[in-house]
Amino acid sequence: MMLIGFFVFAANDALGKWLLATATVGQLMLARGVVGLMVVGSTLAPSGLAPVRAQKRIWLQIVRGMLSATESSLFFVALIFLPLASVMTYYLAGPIYVTALSPWLLGEQVGWRRWLAVGIGFCGVIIAIQPGTDSLSWGAIAALAGSIAYAFVMVFTRKLAATDGRVLMGWQLVSAIVVGIGLTAYQGFAPLGTLDIVLIGILAIGSLAGNWCVNISLQLAPASVVVPYQYSLIIWGVLFGYLVFGEVSESHTLIGAAIIIAAGLFIFLREQRLHRGATSGSPSVNN
Repeated sequence: MMLIGFFVFAANDALGKWLLATATVGQLMLARGVVGLMVVGSTLAPSGLAPVRAQKRIWLQIVRGMLSATESSLFFVALIFLPLASVMTYYLAGPIYVTALSPWLLGEQVGWRRWLAVGIGFCGVIIAIQPGTDSLSWGAIAALAGSIAYAFVMVFTRKLAATDGRVLMGWQLVSAIVVGIGLTAYQGFAPLGTLDIVLIGILAIGSLAGNWCVNISLQLAPASVVVPYQYSLIIWGVLFGYLVFGEVSESHTLIGAAIIIAAGLFIFLREQRLHRGATSGSPSVNN
């Protein structure tokens, strides 16, 4: 299910890149928000607004939702300028940024091993970006900014771990509509054909389907087993980029992606080991 989920994400991203040839970023965000809210809203409808009112830290939920809409918009902007696999590489570094931010925003202790992995991961980002060359374009800046915003979304998701997932998703979708309206007002409304409208609807549903597959996988197996499969995203990104758009990933992008994945896997597995040690009553003093 995790592999299927990230295959769906990659296919959805490829579809988004394809649609950006005719549609605007604002239109994609607006459609994603409206269609998604219809689906999520139907699950909340029987209870009315009670689940929303019952949650705490509403302002933090709203900030998280706006950050999520921002990073999604920046992802689409980056797709206009960069190959599909390149944009995905930037976003793979999100968990590394979370580890770097966690001591200040989450009050978590990070030991020297994970700090070393964070440093190595940053080196992978630098290799992928190659600052100072022509590759540092507006697309690269959008992808980098979006990946950092994505890291903050994950940090706030941890802080809101007790919040109903439907409520969190609802705020994300409402924020997508707000950002979509704002971007559409700025960019204008591009005329769309029937096929474009159908594909945009599929794009919106695909995002929900990918999240559903990931959630099912986490219910069927421990996170330590299934989460590493998220890095299959880069494989699909390279494949879809080549087959759909004729993009051939440059060597520095693939090398940077490999380093980022290695660092991210180390951090994840180290955190899982520390968590098991803590729950067994013998936490590591050198984390």
